[in-house]
Formats: sequence, C-alpha cells, structure tokens
Amino acid sequence: MFPMLTGFISYGQQTIRAARYIGQGLIITLSHTNRLPITIHYPYEKSITSERFRGRIHFEFDKCIACEVCVRVCPIDLPLVDWKFEKDIKKKQLLNYSIDFGVCIFCGNCVEYCPTNCLSMTEEYELSTYDRHELNYNQIALSRLPISIMGDYTIQTIRNSPQSKIDEEKSWNSRTITDY
Repeated sequence: MFPMLTGFISYGQQTIRAARYIGQGLIITLSHTNRLPITIHYPYEKSITSERFRGRIHFEFDKCIACEVCVRVCPIDLPLVDWKFEKDIKKKQLLNYSIDFGVCIFCGNCVEYCPTNCLSMTEEYELSTYDRHELNYNQIALSRLPISIMGDYTIQTIRNSPQSKIDEEKSWNSRTITDY
C-alpha cells in the first residue's frame, strides 16, 4: 500500500510543478501584452540611428589636400585618389576621389584619421542596388547630402520662416542659407 501511496504523492507533486511552470509562462506572456512592439514596418518607418552610426561616407572636395592618409589607414586600400603636383604653387591638386561601397567595410578609419576633416560618416544606410557598379561613388556622388538631412523639418522651418521672407524682401540680391 505504501508504494501506491507514494506514487500518488509523486504524481500530485509533478502535477503541481507542471501547473506552476505553465502559470509562470502565462504570466510572462500576459505581461508582454501591454508593451509596444519592437519591430518596425521598414519601408514606411525608418529606424533612428545612433549618434556614432557609421553609414555612407560624405566627402568635401574643397577641403581635401590629397595627402592619401585615408588610403594608408584603410585595411583594404579602398579610396582611390587621383592627383597631380602643381609646380607653381608646390602643392598637390586633387583630380578625382572615389570609394566603392560594395567593398567598403565601414570601419571609419578614413574618417577618423583625415587631417582636414573632409570625410565624415552620414546616417544613410540604404545603399542597396541591383547593380554592384552603382555602389562605386565618385567625388560628386560622395558630396551629396543624405535625403534625411535635405528633408529635415528644422531646415524647412528655417527656410519657410516669416523672418526669412522679410530678409528676402529687404535684399533680394544676396544669397543666404535660406535661398537654397
């Protein structure tokens, strides 16, 4: 009789333990019903990048001195810098600058070690294309600002502010930041 009684007791303990585990899982599941979803609907909603996000590289042609530091610090020698030496001013003149983002690993060394700060990282991360040759950016494509900056609400607010319209009436000939 004792073996039968101990069997019922162990069966009861296992049932209570299983009910407790199921209850714990239910509590966790029900606690998530009040939370907001973590996922976003990508093409319609864009995630906000962090402050130090390493996206597409922005290049300013006028600041570059063709020192080729960016090529030397790049682990894959990626930036292509074409220049010629001007004998009369004894300086290098930059002719062409290009980066192939199909090969770039976005390490940020070129941006960090640039002595003139002509390279910077943008928050642009949508670089997908159907043709890999479209990922080869020259100095003109690299100098374009990302769409997120061009469509920024604060810039549009400054451009459309009443003060800027008054300034335009005063001096219609001068170029200001709001004329772009």
